[in-house]
Amino acid sequence: MTLSTCSGRSPRERLNAAAAQAILVKDGPYGTAIQAARLDEPGYRGETGLERDQKGNNDLVNLTRPELIRSVCDGYIAAGATILATNTFNANRISQGDYGAETLVPDINRAAARIIREAVDAASARDRIPRFVAGAIGPTNKTLSLSPDVNDPGYREVDFDTVKHVYREQAAALVEGGADFILIETVFDTLNCKAGIMAVLELEQALGREVPLMLSMTLTDLSGRNLSGHTVEAFWHAVRHARPVTIGLNCSFGAAQLRPHVRLLSQIAETLVMAYPNAGLPNELGEYDELPQTTAELVREWAQAGQVNALGGCCGSTPAHIAAMARAIEGLAPRRVPQVPVATRLAGLEPFTLAA
Repeated sequence: MTLSTCSGRSPRERLNAAAAQAILVKDGPYGTAIQAARLDEPGYRGETGLERDQKGNNDLVNLTRPELIRSVCDGYIAAGATILATNTFNANRISQGDYGAETLVPDINRAAARIIREAVDAASARDRIPRFVAGAIGPTNKTLSLSPDVNDPGYREVDFDTVKHVYREQAAALVEGGADFILIETVFDTLNCKAGIMAVLELEQALGREVPLMLSMTLTDLSGRNLSGHTVEAFWHAVRHARPVTIGLNCSFGAAQLRPHVRLLSQIAETLVMAYPNAGLPNELGEYDELPQTTAELVREWAQAGQVNALGGCCGSTPAHIAAMARAIEGLAPRRVPQVPVATRLAGLEPFTLAA
């Protein structure tokens, strides 16, 4: 598909059209590349005037070293990625509060989206291949479903409205900067995700247009549950009302451990499935040793089985991993979105189908 054949369509329509023709390729993480650049604290801080130590604040780099973020994005584009996410996993007021950088949240997100938008538009102008910008929103470092105090199970550090407001601010800035989609990823708490969904629905009303969602769950144990206890199917039942353009799994484990959970999701979701696992499991030092070809061979099995519409990488992945994936799935048919029978589908921690 070329740009000329999808002009004038909404982002949702363009993505669905591209996904009907081929398995799409998502990029990998920015943290790995930023760490490899070995920035010192002033390299992170730049001219922001922030008082606290900023080393490790990868999101701030969108403002202080935009050329580095652009270089990483260009590397993923060269590797074959057509879904490019923003470097904004922790670019929200809750997470940036750890660095005293809350007031810069709108600027960080707008800058991040503009960097990726410009890179994507420049590449597509050259080769006429459709590409997409996903505004990435992480889970924050707070949970709505669980208490951090074992002596007070009812205690919460934040409430639903606070998290919703935090997500609303971030999503609005990402859209203003040029994001096509809002990607709520690494969902360890389904209630946090619901706050994000509500934030985007409210943003849609304010803008008077659709802001399509991508949702991606992360599993915390091999049984297939996230931290708030939901199974993959229960999570889908809990969020399907939001009509996400993609649903998927990311981070969690390596591709080998995610295999059964991707298979299940592919059978029940009446939308596109996007999976981007870690590059294997971390070693004793927290580093990822899985070679690009190994990751590519594992995810190729999903593609051959017709289980995915988009593939990418999470922790430990590099442009080499993404390039290997792109080569491995080239020419393979994308997953066909199933026609799921109409039923009342509910979710506690487990899924429940009430009636057909």
